[in-house]
Amino acid sequence: MSHIWFHITLVLVFPVNKYWCCTRGAACWFLVRLLSLSSDLPEIGADKQSAHRFRAESTGTAADEVSVDFDQTREAYKSKGSLELLRSLVVFKLCSYDFLVDKNKEIMDLGKTLLGQRAFNQFMKMTFYGQFVAGEDHKAIRPLIQKNQAFGVGSVLDYSVEEDITQEEAEQKEMDSCASAAEKERIGEDHREKKYKVHKQFGDRRGGVTGARTYFYADEAKCDQHMETFIKCIKASGGSSMDGFSAIKMTALGRPQFLLQFSEVLVKWRRFFTFLASQQGKDGMTALEQKLELNQLQEFLNKLGAKGDFYGWFSGRKEESSGTIDMIDWNSLIDDRTKISDLLVVPNLGELEPLLAKFTVEEEKQMKRMLQRMDILAKHAIDNGVRLMVDAEQTYFQPAISRLTLEMQRIYNKEKPVIFNTYQCYLKEAFDNVSMDVELSRREGWHFAAKLVRGAYMYQERERAEEIGYEDPINPDYESTNKMYHRCLDYVLDEIALRRNANVMVASHNEDTVKHTLSRMYELGLFPRENKVYFGQLLGMCDQISFPLGQAGFPVYKYVPYGPVNEVMPYLSRRAQENRGFMKGAQKERELLWKELKRRLVSGELLYRPVY
Repeated sequence: MSHIWFHITLVLVFPVNKYWCCTRGAACWFLVRLLSLSSDLPEIGADKQSAHRFRAESTGTAADEVSVDFDQTREAYKSKGSLELLRSLVVFKLCSYDFLVDKNKEIMDLGKTLLGQRAFNQFMKMTFYGQFVAGEDHKAIRPLIQKNQAFGVGSVLDYSVEEDITQEEAEQKEMDSCASAAEKERIGEDHREKKYKVHKQFGDRRGGVTGARTYFYADEAKCDQHMETFIKCIKASGGSSMDGFSAIKMTALGRPQFLLQFSEVLVKWRRFFTFLASQQGKDGMTALEQKLELNQLQEFLNKLGAKGDFYGWFSGRKEESSGTIDMIDWNSLIDDRTKISDLLVVPNLGELEPLLAKFTVEEEKQMKRMLQRMDILAKHAIDNGVRLMVDAEQTYFQPAISRLTLEMQRIYNKEKPVIFNTYQCYLKEAFDNVSMDVELSRREGWHFAAKLVRGAYMYQERERAEEIGYEDPINPDYESTNKMYHRCLDYVLDEIALRRNANVMVASHNEDTVKHTLSRMYELGLFPRENKVYFGQLLGMCDQISFPLGQAGFPVYKYVPYGPVNEVMPYLSRRAQENRGFMKGAQKERELLWKELKRRLVSGELLYRPVY
């Protein structure tokens, strides 16, 4: 098996006279050997159209009409017994009461005291746990996965156990794990940006988050345990179906300090490009539209005190130089073997130390281990025929998470889509991120693979930005987020239609978004059996969307959480909060559940049990 050496060059960029420049010192090099090998829960939109028609290719040039009816309860709930429907109604109704949701933890604690642990666990399995969680371990979840698959719905397995710690413990762990030894000892001027520094009041990353697991760094042994858990999840997915997904979170795999610092470097580096583009009169363009004229760039950097032949360096890298570079060319400097310090310096500031110059030997090893764990998971995914879904996280971690995921895609997505990145469309920069990564995959010839969500961290992100004092990264309202989601989705669908080398999971509970996707697929001639466009919803929710899609032949997946009852309580607690807003905003699912129960009662099918 061949070895692949993965280089990440980190460069600190400092503000100087309202623009961004690089430090003179040599950038830190992290050489890591890689072996060759959040849900979003928007309101259901009202739509007068009860059924969506899609023309799916059946044989050769012939075509049949496939009707997807999201109001046909018999088909939507064919996989559910009547008791399951009744449970859904009860759980959704309870989730709509503010008092029960706000005090859910206290109520659960009281329930354990009154019933005892064993009886309480059984009660939870009959209600909330049974609705939203598949089972306690990889063996217990198999029957549900196989039943859903029999009715056309696949699974994205997600081990949803969280450590049950107090807010004070969470804050302390975050403070300890998000600052290097050098930072803790540093006295004097601090060039780090506020957004990419740890702040105690936001150290507990569980606050204001719905439906997303949260990991806090303890030590490297704990990260190894998380990796082993993910490996079991991958094997369970591979053993239960032939085309499953497994979800992972990067904050579970290493010290978050690295993600913070690498994110800051990436953002400042891109910002410097944007500043240079503004100097050439190219404001107001999308990231890919901005192109720097190399002659002008060379002259401007010389004035700043930069040394080196920038023009020759870039033109020498391209077989056919156009005399311009774009953001993708610029970003390639970060991972190239050439030392950026030879090209860019900070004028008139003397010797400034690189961002990670004082990293201890142990801290450097921690970063390498994080990347090695990612590589191990990717190899296990390939060996088990499973695709790996890398979840999105907070914006101060996300640039690094996306970049590391992209590096995995460049290695493992050459033959087929194995690694999926997640794009949060409530972010103002979502379209730029999607379009640049699609273009990079196009140039390098690997499979772009994405999950599109609206986002799970809105309240936390907005509060943090306002409190600490930086620009709110979130779109101003729900409508602008919808537009961003559809803009990103349309861009990827167009790419699929043009080259058939991209893949997207439409992870949405919004019926309008699903119908929009079906319409665009029909317009572009994208057929369900090509397995290029997937749909995703959470287990226990929006079955009236998932199962009709699956039975009509579309690739659709449920995000399937699992884990022991006690250890999944934090997940269930937030799911209750999430469902409160969801159920208050839309009555359609409850109405359809009642409709199906009444139909079964009238038709004598109340004792119906699914057969598969």
